[in-house]
Amino acid sequence: MNEDSAHFPPVDPVKTGIKGCCPRCGQGKLFDGLLGLKPRCASCGLDYAFADSGDGPAVFVILIVGFIIIGMVLWLQVNYGPPIWVHILLFGPLTIILSLMTLRWFKGILIAMQYRHSAREGRLSD
Repeated sequence: MNEDSAHFPPVDPVKTGIKGCCPRCGQGKLFDGLLGLKPRCASCGLDYAFADSGDGPAVFVILIVGFIIIGMVLWLQVNYGPPIWVHILLFGPLTIILSLMTLRWFKGILIAMQYRHSAREGRLSD
């Protein structure tokens, strides 16, 4: 069995996930590109094969970004009543930008929380 003798201080899953860093050491990068995961951490060597965030990040993004955008659309319509093309011009790009930005954050947070939970239960073999 491959025993890990290195000791890493605990990292905050939210801060680590938002920064897109390794959930074990907090130094190496988690993402390869916008949403793809690297195979392993360049700093501590943690294999990211355990990471499977599934559809969790997308659900959070749909609920949170959808709430924000629809609230803004309703506020703008009630207060100013612009034509539909103004809504499309404003909220189309804003929805895409917010969705991509928060999807990366939530994916990082959920992977960091998954690592923390798995490490506590001893299910990770490095």
